[in-house]
Amino acid sequence: MERGSPRLRPPPRFSEEQFRAACRELDEPEPAPAGSAWELLVQSMGVRIYRRPHEQSGLYDYKIFGGLADCPPELCAKVYMDLGFRKQWDQYVQELYEKTYGGDKIIYWEVKYPFPFSNRDYVYVRECRVMDVDGRKIWVVLAQSVSVPQCPEKPGIVRVESYKQSLAIESDGKTGSKVYMYYFDNPGGMIPSWLVNWAAKSGVPAFLEDMQAACRNYSRST
Repeated sequence: MERGSPRLRPPPRFSEEQFRAACRELDEPEPAPAGSAWELLVQSMGVRIYRRPHEQSGLYDYKIFGGLADCPPELCAKVYMDLGFRKQWDQYVQELYEKTYGGDKIIYWEVKYPFPFSNRDYVYVRECRVMDVDGRKIWVVLAQSVSVPQCPEKPGIVRVESYKQSLAIESDGKTGSKVYMYYFDNPGGMIPSWLVNWAAKSGVPAFLEDMQAACRNYSRST
């Protein structure tokens, strides 16, 4: 490293317990027992979305449970991890790529927002593991935002500094997949509640539908 060059802070390493915790969520599709902070936000097209207040931000954490028919879990994981293909099927991607800084793979992702709002961008690390849980094969993807001096903020784009996601996928026993996702981000700026609600209630089911179609088209594009 040259003298005076920015030092890359090592990104967080995901623990074995974090991966196993995501696996356990597949067996707990009703995270809202009496006294729990989780509440059912919407149930539509086989997708259930729960939310709870996020302590520090005043926003919400989300848990999503659903399924992808005729999309086996290994294929789902490949489609989800393929950034180049994501740019073909996800209409909200403005820019998306992975680079290596100091030996660590860092993802940059710019998301289109509707006018008159500024686009948001993310800088994060992620890891995918195939877990064996009592003979069950579960694909788990964990992601978390990081601060990287080689990816400075851009004019006119709002940097999402707090982002965390976990995804678990396993076979539904037929030809499709069971899917669990946890999600939190703080988009910053003045985002109206109607846009946040739309993203949660409509955007998530639409994303799963788009991903299902992407799985069916994946073999033809690679």
